Amino acid sequence: MATHHGMDLGPHRDLDALPLRERKKIQTGIRIFRAAIGLFAERGFDQVSVAEIAAAAEVSKMTVFNYFPTKEDLVMGPMEQHLDEPVRVVRDRAPGASAVTALRDHFLAALERLDPATGLNDDTVVLEVVRLVHGTPALAMRAAAGFGRQAQTLLTAELLAQDPAHDELTAQVAGAQLLAVRLTLTTENQLRMLAGERAAEALPAALDRARRAFALVERGLGDYCAGTA
Repeated sequence: MATHHGMDLGPHRDLDALPLRERKKIQTGIRIFRAAIGLFAERGFDQVSVAEIAAAAEVSKMTVFNYFPTKEDLVMGPMEQHLDEPVRVVRDRAPGASAVTALRDHFLAALERLDPATGLNDDTVVLEVVRLVHGTPALAMRAAAGFGRQAQTLLTAELLAQDPAHDELTAQVAGAQLLAVRLTLTTENQLRMLAGERAAEALPAALDRARRAFALVERGLGDYCAGTA
């Protein structure tokens, strides 16, 4: 099961540039998240209570729920910030660029920076999250629903809106194929990281697989959704 994970817990990465109140709020969310992942990795998702997470993060149980409404959100919430990422990539692509080209270039650039969303990242916390999702049925089902059906619905709607012919079937097939490529590549990268490969050493092969995979889609979809230059 592919998962996408960015450790940002919000849109701001440069905390020092934020007002103190907002910076503390983000730092508290990160502390809760890291405490939860540490406990889950040590004892298993189902064996840890929210009260224990609150104690480890030195906050109240209510504070945990203010940041993460459900226990599953403690793992899935940060990665689900990326659900609409393919939509944004297609929407913001350069004039004349096809949907395939935009998503390929975005994925290749993400691989180059070892973005956890590509699966090619060997950070300890990232690997703990990936291992949790792969090994916990409730989390695996939520990932499948989010990054499968929900993400496809979002991308299909965007492709349909961008298509002058407004061909619903083509948008559905295109959305399914483009997301399948991303999920296939991400899952393969995650499994390699879980097997002990180092991200930097695996990068050249990962880039080659990505180029080959998107080329397969491009030959089928061609200039679909390219628009006008």
